[in-house]
Amino acid sequence: MSLFRDDGIVLRTQKLGEADRIITLLTRGHGRVRAVARGVRRTKSKFGARLEPFSHVDVQFFARGSELVGRSLPLCTQTETINPYGRGIVGDYARYTAGTAMLETAERFTDHEGEPNVQQYLLLVGALRTLASGAHAPGLVLDAFLLRSLSVGGYAPSFDDCARCGLPGPNRFFSVAAGGCVCGDCRVPGSVVPSPEALRLLAALLTGDWTTADAAEPRHTREGSGLVSAYLHWHLERGLRSLRYVEKD
Repeated sequence: MSLFRDDGIVLRTQKLGEADRIITLLTRGHGRVRAVARGVRRTKSKFGARLEPFSHVDVQFFARGSELVGRSLPLCTQTETINPYGRGIVGDYARYTAGTAMLETAERFTDHEGEPNVQQYLLLVGALRTLASGAHAPGLVLDAFLLRSLSVGGYAPSFDDCARCGLPGPNRFFSVAAGGCVCGDCRVPGSVVPSPEALRLLAALLTGDWTTADAAEPRHTREGSGLVSAYLHWHLERGLRSLRYVEKD
């Protein structure tokens, strides 16, 4: 039997019995963790209000043996709020749907429970902080997060040099299967020809150039989002359910 603490983002919750919930969190030190929070669905439970999606929390867990990785679930015994990002997200449809897609993405990119994924955790914390602040359009924040999550997962797209032969860009063709921009010689069936502005926007989102990203026209933003969605779908092998609800500028 052991107690351990970690800070994490609540990804989702599931009802359990009459008053309990299963809480899924992405934590800094233990990766994705599922744990039982007892009594949190009772109306007088202050503990439950802290364990809602988008919340950044410091949680104490109680586990027996190998509970963290499977046979039964650890218990959430204490929790303290670090940042209630949900306050700046859930009241706005565009922010809420973008944030929900971020949470689903983070869960999909952390397949194995108990395995630390600090980069994905830090990406999610930063993205939710930015989304809640309203500093940038929700769709741009989401696309930036998706691109960086893909990069952390080993699927970094190229928006300039040829993804196959390395020919310096700009290259006009784009193939999700090939890994991004490709030259005329490396072009494969199914390649598309995006506008140069959409490719510059995606490159800016990947590198954090918000001056360029914020200045993008809505038509290029929509085009870029379509490329990101297709690229993500290809590498995850199935799309995100929550993406269908995201507002398009």
